[in-house]
Amino acid sequence: MTRLSTAEATVETLLRHGLDTVYALPGLHNDPLFDAFYHAADRLRVIHPRHEQTAAYMALGAALATGKPQAFAVVPGPGLLNAGAALLTAYGMNAPVIGLIGQIPQADIDRGHGHLHEIHDQLGLMRHITKWAERIRGPQEAPGLVSQAIWQATSGRQRPVALECALDTWAKRAEVTLPAEPMRLPPETIDDEAIEAAAKILGNAERPILILGGGAQDAAAEVIEIAQLLEAPVSSYRRGRGIIPSSHRLAVDMPVGHRLWKEADAVLAVGTRFFIQNGNWGIDDKLKVVRIDIDPDEPDRFRTPDVALIGDSAAQLRALIAALPKYNRRRASRDVELKGHRDWFAERLSRLEPQMGFLKAMRAALPEDGIFVDEVSQMGFASRVAFPVERPRTYLSPGYQDNLGWGFGTALGAKAAMPDRKVLAIAGDGGFLYQMGELATAVRHNLAVVVVVFDNGAFGNVKRIQQERYGNRLIASDLQNPDFVRLADSFGVASFKATDAKQLEAALHKAFALNAPALVHVPHGDVPSPWDMIMMPKVRG
Repeated sequence: MTRLSTAEATVETLLRHGLDTVYALPGLHNDPLFDAFYHAADRLRVIHPRHEQTAAYMALGAALATGKPQAFAVVPGPGLLNAGAALLTAYGMNAPVIGLIGQIPQADIDRGHGHLHEIHDQLGLMRHITKWAERIRGPQEAPGLVSQAIWQATSGRQRPVALECALDTWAKRAEVTLPAEPMRLPPETIDDEAIEAAAKILGNAERPILILGGGAQDAAAEVIEIAQLLEAPVSSYRRGRGIIPSSHRLAVDMPVGHRLWKEADAVLAVGTRFFIQNGNWGIDDKLKVVRIDIDPDEPDRFRTPDVALIGDSAAQLRALIAALPKYNRRRASRDVELKGHRDWFAERLSRLEPQMGFLKAMRAALPEDGIFVDEVSQMGFASRVAFPVERPRTYLSPGYQDNLGWGFGTALGAKAAMPDRKVLAIAGDGGFLYQMGELATAVRHNLAVVVVVFDNGAFGNVKRIQQERYGNRLIASDLQNPDFVRLADSFGVASFKATDAKQLEAALHKAFALNAPALVHVPHGDVPSPWDMIMMPKVRG
């Protein structure tokens, strides 16, 4: 046993679980915690942004890029609420983010005295936007609860968790027992009968198709192997991009997946909510559905599949691959067929200018293992169906929350966690101003993110909807912007301006060569809508 404060016990437990970075903003309620951070400075890195939302977004970006748990710390009340959008996004994206949240003095919690940053039922609030949340009530509890938080965040369906601790509790000292090793994750289980049933369905299918989501990020090799066994096209959107390289002969973008959907007779959906297919494309009795998901509640959410395999995607796929050969029929190559679909898609994309030119420029400048961070913007929407992605965890997109302004902070976290990778963030002029102050964070912590700000002087999607659906009655959609080049210069950030794709590619090569934070400003006018390639109509059922 060791005599430690609650804060020190928390820090030591984080370190024993391999967490060596905390994204954090200081404040009175967490002073003892930050003092513990200071005393562990030889083993723990603290990165402080300029806003609590960014502390949590940085932890989210680091978790998405690495697949490993990441921690942030903020004060209670306003600090938690500021970080709340990122926690909610992490929940929707199944990201193992761990929030360390301060609290008012323990004896006064929920008594309504009006303490600084007091909020009623903060613990209950945290439980609405996390998978699990608890309160640390003393130093003896800290090692066990921190271990439990990390276990909850990483076991089963990964999601964010949070621990709150009162100002006076952080400083209390006692003899504590630190964990000898991390809590073990539950063993993987294989349902042999379900595997056999799935193998029969997929093996007998004439035109199977795979649909991938973020839950397949760590099963790339298995996905490719089973796709090749089945001669099955593989379609993904946003979180599933890069699991099978875009250049693979069986990889198809979502609009092509939609074209193939009507004639498919079996689908293997791996680690995906399967929402678009269930909700938009349609399913009928002629389509046999096999789902793999680590969350037992997920497969039945819309309709009961023919077979549900519950567990880690890679393990379930390995079992399925082993069972498949005895049922698997011979199929002709689909290369010619898929080339025809790709040619159709390429022609359709050719009408999406200037977006396609800009996307090609960014792809040319960003290395294959570079990380691209999508933002809610005209360029971001197009990238979701048209940006080639060759590796898992290199295309970060905000999931179903799709919250404006998430991108730059998330990119900073990805860069902090993966310093040897190039990181390219895109943003619209609307979304970038949510976190433009974090240019200071990039400089202060030497986070060499290159951000491209596409500037059309408007909340572009809002404006288009008002123009097309509301008789051009425009309200609250036009924007007054700064001079983005001068703005970047004022922070000491290298800046460039590009007005076409060729200039953008040249600017990006120069920016990446600096190995320092950089901003590229791209002013542009109205652009064509990509939404007919995203919100596609029902084709069966």
